[in-house]
Amino acid sequence: MAVARVACRAQVGLHAPLVHVEVSLASGLPVFCIVGLPAMVVKESKERVRAALLNSHFEFPAGRITVSLAPADLPKEGGRFDLPIALGILLASGQIRAPADTCGTRVAREFYGELGLTGELKPVRGLLLAAAHAARHGHELVVPSANAAEACVVAPAQVRAAGHLLEVCAHLTGAAPLSPCPPPQRAVGRGDAGPGRGVPLDLADVRGQLQAKRALIIAAAGGHSLLMIGPPGSGKSMLAQRLPGLLPPLTHGEALEVAAVAAVSTAGFTPQCLGQRPFRAPHHTASVAALVGGGARARPGEISLAHHGVLFLDELPEFERGVLEALREPLETGVVAVSRAAVQTQYPAAFQLIAAMNPCPCGRLGDPSGGCRCTPAEVHRYRGRVSAPLLDRLDMHVEVPRVRASEFDAVGGGQSTLTAAARVAGARTVQLERQQRCNARLTDAGVQRWCVVDEAGKRLLEATMQGRGLSGRARQRVLRLARTIADLDGAARISAAHLGEAVMLRCLDRDGGATAPSAPGDRPPA
Repeated sequence: MAVARVACRAQVGLHAPLVHVEVSLASGLPVFCIVGLPAMVVKESKERVRAALLNSHFEFPAGRITVSLAPADLPKEGGRFDLPIALGILLASGQIRAPADTCGTRVAREFYGELGLTGELKPVRGLLLAAAHAARHGHELVVPSANAAEACVVAPAQVRAAGHLLEVCAHLTGAAPLSPCPPPQRAVGRGDAGPGRGVPLDLADVRGQLQAKRALIIAAAGGHSLLMIGPPGSGKSMLAQRLPGLLPPLTHGEALEVAAVAAVSTAGFTPQCLGQRPFRAPHHTASVAALVGGGARARPGEISLAHHGVLFLDELPEFERGVLEALREPLETGVVAVSRAAVQTQYPAAFQLIAAMNPCPCGRLGDPSGGCRCTPAEVHRYRGRVSAPLLDRLDMHVEVPRVRASEFDAVGGGQSTLTAAARVAGARTVQLERQQRCNARLTDAGVQRWCVVDEAGKRLLEATMQGRGLSGRARQRVLRLARTIADLDGAARISAAHLGEAVMLRCLDRDGGATAPSAPGDRPPA
């Protein structure tokens, strides 16, 4: 009986535990058996491995072949185990010989790749995580050529890329060693491009809307959430799409966190997007699992894919009530736990929420041109689709009125993205040096320490809480917002003017609960 061992890694959430692919050859009736909790796609690798070995001019051993994927209680999925299984068969049958550390107890190399029927190596998903874990242990990785750029993001010195099974065998035996892959060019940008990442988006392109632009700059400076309320065509989506361009560039650690989440998603990670702030804009028909995460293998949702970036929810009241309520906890904690019967995992979700909605079902409430025929009850039900607890967690809600005709003819659109981004970067630098985090992420103890208000500001805050019935959470968010406004002004202490502007940037608090939630299913008539 001959036994060989080849190393690989599985993927469970954001973890990549080590898997030993053990291959045993024994005499007996021809049987090819894979054990160790393999998914169906792993079981189907038997036929791919058999065809790849034969078409690569190797012999397929006769007799009993047992492949064990250890540890046995860890779920395995994907085609990444094809190459380790094929190498294990070749090593156990003596058709190739490798150094002792490859199939011994000390792991020095890890192998990944799905095999084509002719032996070519096809790309697999989620290799960035496996490369990150392997780099911590100093292991060499052999990956398909199509995955080389992704793996080199975290471990350029240890990655070897191959296009065919024969190239891997030659590298393993030392006949033709594979060269290390060159590190990829990191495309760090301001993220000031639209969803297609083609045309730069400038804040000056948005005509008028001085208050909304001011709110957007404050949101970028402190990492605050923002709800924009206005009629159709007033520029809400244009403003939201320009927020990534105002945010500071991602640090190397943040870029790797964003890349890791993208690597385990359905779409996968694109190396050309390394260093770009995510901008996610799901449709209002998205389900809870699509937004929060889920599925049979607990994939990350939109809020995790927007980690360190922007999550834009247009037509906020049109989302299902349960979908919006699922945002409440991640907005507070910055993480989301996805639990299924077979797997439980936790994903980061430090996203910046930007939302937009109409003022009424028809969208023309308050428009000088008139035309709104919505009754107060219909407006109340429409706004009630966004619950008071969720509104309480939004730092700002501002009105975005219809742009006047004269504003379109004005020369210049005001402050550009480049100028505003410089102010935002300066305010962020002050926050990181003072408290090591942006103002929106301050704890209650941090608010008490860093959000010091002068006497006039204290009186204004007390009067606002009594007059508008602000909750304790809303009070803390007003203070964080005022701290950001003071940082933009270069002030060490929060004044009454800073606090007053922060209060005015929460327009829905003026109604004293006019947007209280309505009964489930209580919808205005079509």
